[in-house]
Amino acid sequence: MALLKPFSSPGWFWRGNIHTHSSQSDGALPTEGVVTAYKNAGYDFLMLSEHFIALYKWPINDTRKFRSNDFTTLLGVELHAPETSAGELWHIVAAGLPLDFAPCGENETGPELARRARAAGGFIGIAHPAWSRYTIEDGRALDSAHGVEIYNHGCAIENDLGDGFYLLDQLLNEGRRLSAFATDDAHFKTPDHFGGWVNVKTQSLDPEELLQSLKDGNFYSSQGPEIHSIELHGKEISISCSPVDTITVVCGNSRTCVKTGKAITKATFDLSKLEQGWLLKKPSPWFRVTVIDHGIKRAWSNPFWWDELQFT
Repeated sequence: MALLKPFSSPGWFWRGNIHTHSSQSDGALPTEGVVTAYKNAGYDFLMLSEHFIALYKWPINDTRKFRSNDFTTLLGVELHAPETSAGELWHIVAAGLPLDFAPCGENETGPELARRARAAGGFIGIAHPAWSRYTIEDGRALDSAHGVEIYNHGCAIENDLGDGFYLLDQLLNEGRRLSAFATDDAHFKTPDHFGGWVNVKTQSLDPEELLQSLKDGNFYSSQGPEIHSIELHGKEISISCSPVDTITVVCGNSRTCVKTGKAITKATFDLSKLEQGWLLKKPSPWFRVTVIDHGIKRAWSNPFWWDELQFT
């Protein structure tokens, strides 16, 4: 069997959050307080993604002094510019930006700003699609994005608008090669922290390595469960994980493969079943894995594309 990435990559998994705010923008805690909270919660890295807007004097929170051998930080922001189809500001996560990244231009649109951030070396993520009420047209416009924020813990607990799969899966069906990342979007004004994160696979905690793995989709996301491996042989897939009650594979149509039980840790499926169904005229070119524990907490793989896996 072929072990799929990120599980096939050398190194270790590092737990991190790339969407968080301090009092440099609209968060309740100072920078040191946010960093200390995440370190004490067992995180390996953090990005303070302050709102990059004139209201807060265009902050890029320089957290380099908090880096050590067992904890590190990424530099980045949450970008804003006019105007989405809902008539609101764009919200775009940008990790790995230089400290001298220029503010949004007077006539610069959100998609233009995101392209400039990607050209500057950033990982670009479409933030909280449900909360922002992004349409498929909005998703198409953000053509420089690396990924979609498929779970935002703050939006989930405050507004029940934390899910982003509705947008990701539509864009995947149109051929966009995007990853799926989870975050807190913590402001520490409510219990909005430690609820969603990325497990990034690298050989070290070097910020540049972490950033490159984010860009490469070399991670999976979680609310708690762990995915230990995903293996593929032909169209047979084997998944192992921490004890959960559901292991499922979904794709770009209504077909699924699923195993349920009590504290199950393994499942094997014939993925050719994803090609069978009423009025199903063409198979999905991609699939992804979700595991769900007894508390309804989930972990998610990034999408896998068949035309890439045939070379794995």
